[in-house]
Amino acid sequence: MTYIKSNGILRYEFESFRDAPILHGIFTRNGGVSPAPWASLNLGGTVGDSRENVIENRRRIFESIQRNVNTLYDVWQVHGIEVIRATQPRNGNPHIPGDAMITNNPYLTLLMRFADCVPIFLYDPQNNAIGIVHAGWQGTIRKVVQHTITAMMSDYGTIPGNLLAGIGPSIGPDHYFVGNDVIDQAKAAFGRDWLNFFQPLNQSITFDLWSTNYYLLEEIGVHHIEVAGICTACNTDHWYSHRAEKGKTGRFGAIFALEQ
Repeated sequence: MTYIKSNGILRYEFESFRDAPILHGIFTRNGGVSPAPWASLNLGGTVGDSRENVIENRRRIFESIQRNVNTLYDVWQVHGIEVIRATQPRNGNPHIPGDAMITNNPYLTLLMRFADCVPIFLYDPQNNAIGIVHAGWQGTIRKVVQHTITAMMSDYGTIPGNLLAGIGPSIGPDHYFVGNDVIDQAKAAFGRDWLNFFQPLNQSITFDLWSTNYYLLEEIGVHHIEVAGICTACNTDHWYSHRAEKGKTGRFGAIFALEQ
């Protein structure tokens, strides 16, 4: 990954998307107006920060990428597998529950929020379509990224082998401790392959969300995958981390759009 700073706002971009006619970025937590513990570019509207702060932070992000905030489409993220097909801006309408969005409309800007869960970007250069995914442990085990690609195949004629995929900053395998309930669900979902994604550490078990989603992408036929390899729990100066900050934190934004 590389980073770009504009108007005091720092965003990370995938190298493999550099020459594509798309606009994307995963924004650090810095450059906003929110006070502690949400300091400072918080986009989470349900974490205790004021609505006015969140709106101003969002405005700053859109201004930094020279995108009209009226092109925004976002969803109510619920740790599920619902894929929302976005065709027009949300325009203040109620959020629809979902954890993935797809579109082929260049006049939409897809926005998601994160604080340890995995942002996954999908770009289909043949059919000029995009998808963005929110994959926590539940979405990962329930294979939300594969559901998203299946929806792109159905709606846009996407061939998985043509996709460019990016796995963004999220909690790393050295910090994501889980219990037996998660392990049991992973066994049911992945069969014997579950052993590749869990490791013992300090008398506990960790879950590697990066390698699991990489596996899911490869399994459905994606070949071009870039992994940021940035752990949010290790880098709370740049990223919000629900685990590392014990729930008292904000949400960083990830934006994806086709060029107009």
